[in-house]
Amino acid sequence: METVELRRTYDVLLAEVEMGGFGPPGDGGLSAEQIVAHLAANDELMSEATEAVLAGSTYAYYDLEDIHRPQLDAMAVQHGGLAGLITLFRETSRRLCALADQLGPAAQTLVETHLREGFDLTVDEALPWGRTLDLHGRVHLPLHLSQLRALRDHR
Repeated sequence: METVELRRTYDVLLAEVEMGGFGPPGDGGLSAEQIVAHLAANDELMSEATEAVLAGSTYAYYDLEDIHRPQLDAMAVQHGGLAGLITLFRETSRRLCALADQLGPAAQTLVETHLREGFDLTVDEALPWGRTLDLHGRVHLPLHLSQLRALRDHR
């Protein structure tokens, strides 16, 4: 599996987060800390799924879009706020990309996938794991990049 675009998307996202200067979220929105915590936790789940694919094990992947805010807030506290979450996110994204680099033909392995990204994407079926990683890079990460930019624009 080719990870150049996925890595590039992560680089853009990390640069955006490192820029800082975020304002509070609008009604019902996530804070910058909550977004980064969500992304890091999701990377960890995707890494687990990728390890299972590499080991030849079955796995079902569920996106964490519905993770509860108190859990995200607890992650922020556990990692010392946004700076610590950025460090965690850098590590989780690198790990996921390194694992994805190892997939080769295993990227075609079907994984039961459950994703919901608002009205942009809904998946409830088995997909080749490489396709799920592609959706992550092309839909999921850019969605959160837009959310972060909106937090800066509306401070």
